[in-house]
Amino acid sequence: MTDDEKLALKYQMYTYKTEDNPKMRKMMIDRGWISERPDIKEYLKDGYEEFEFNVAKRIMQETPEKVFLNNCPKCNKLARTPYARQCRHCGNNWHDKSF
Repeated sequence: MTDDEKLALKYQMYTYKTEDNPKMRKMMIDRGWISERPDIKEYLKDGYEEFEFNVAKRIMQETPEKVFLNNCPKCNKLARTPYARQCRHCGNNWHDKSF
């Protein structure tokens, strides 16, 4: 994530955690834990899920060679973890294959 994206993520987390406590929110702003910059808030204008999607899309476009998606060789669905050798969808296992 870029530095601005990290600030937007912190803004989302801390705003959610302090929405019922304005005193705590002010303290976090004063300490620099929450950024009140309008450009940071702009990242979240369409909601958190859209923000997450946009960050993932940017990362996939800029550095696809650094992202490894472990897909099942049989059904091509995403495995549970990058190191999984058994598909949770179709039950196929590929423990005998090395990559």
